[in-house]
Amino acid sequence: FTFEEHAFGGAGIDQKNDPLPEETLAACQTADAILLGAIGGPKWDQAVKTPEQGLLALRKALKLFANIRPIQVPEVLLERSPIKESIVRGTDFVIVRELTSGIYFGEPRFLGETEAYDTCYYNEAEIKRIVRQAFSIAQGRKKQVMSVDKANVLASSKLWRKIAEEIALEFPDCTLTHQYVDSAAMKIIQNPREFDVIVTENLFGDVLSDEASVLPGTLGVLPSASYGESGIALYEPIHGSAPDIAGQDIANPVSMILSASLMLRQSFGLEAMAEKIEKACFDTMEAGILTSDLGGTTSTSTFTQEVIKRIK
Repeated sequence: FTFEEHAFGGAGIDQKNDPLPEETLAACQTADAILLGAIGGPKWDQAVKTPEQGLLALRKALKLFANIRPIQVPEVLLERSPIKESIVRGTDFVIVRELTSGIYFGEPRFLGETEAYDTCYYNEAEIKRIVRQAFSIAQGRKKQVMSVDKANVLASSKLWRKIAEEIALEFPDCTLTHQYVDSAAMKIIQNPREFDVIVTENLFGDVLSDEASVLPGTLGVLPSASYGESGIALYEPIHGSAPDIAGQDIANPVSMILSASLMLRQSFGLEAMAEKIEKACFDTMEAGILTSDLGGTTSTSTFTQEVIKRIK
């Protein structure tokens, strides 16, 4: 592996007065994969271009259309979950969210003094590529895809369901089921072990992935990935940048470590190595070696070294 480090987000603003400097974008466009640190913070909230705008620009430049959110609850974190241990134990599923269309991007949109409207737009090509992505992921798991929509009400969801059924025929080794979004939201809390791969549109995926992220009781252990048409994927922790503890060596590195593991699995096909890293990470936590956000006293660097020891 050849690693390069480039300024982005707040660091890009500090160094180049741009959250996405030209050299950073050029490096990303020629890389095999991108591992992104957490961005943002109060320091840059009033910048002409904010760190978040840099991330949106990067997603657009790389044509990233699928966000992948694996949801797992390690044994050591069961007691931290707001849900009963008997319900969340064994939770292991993935949410595949469409990123580039739907009500967040549909036109026309209008905001008046006393009325407003948005447009939820999807076309066949957009639905096909995200559903195919979900089935591809399912083939390496339990081969079960649940498509989440609101086809009893929304025209866009009726089209979504129709095309999902068509794509399912391309994957005869997998099963496809459908669930209305309100029912899916309940089931994530009632029986999260029921799920394998969930695929859904932008707005529903935004809500469901944030809902599911509370199952482990902390954002510090969840990775994510975004895939694009170019084949380049972006991997990042789902937590924020926590500027209040920056440089203190107390941040929880698990989400970033698992993001790297996800990168090895999805971008490089190194399944065995990804599993080894994940096991080392979970074994470290099981041994009671925890950072302060999980009730421990271990530093970021010490936790990381403990994981590395278990990989070796």
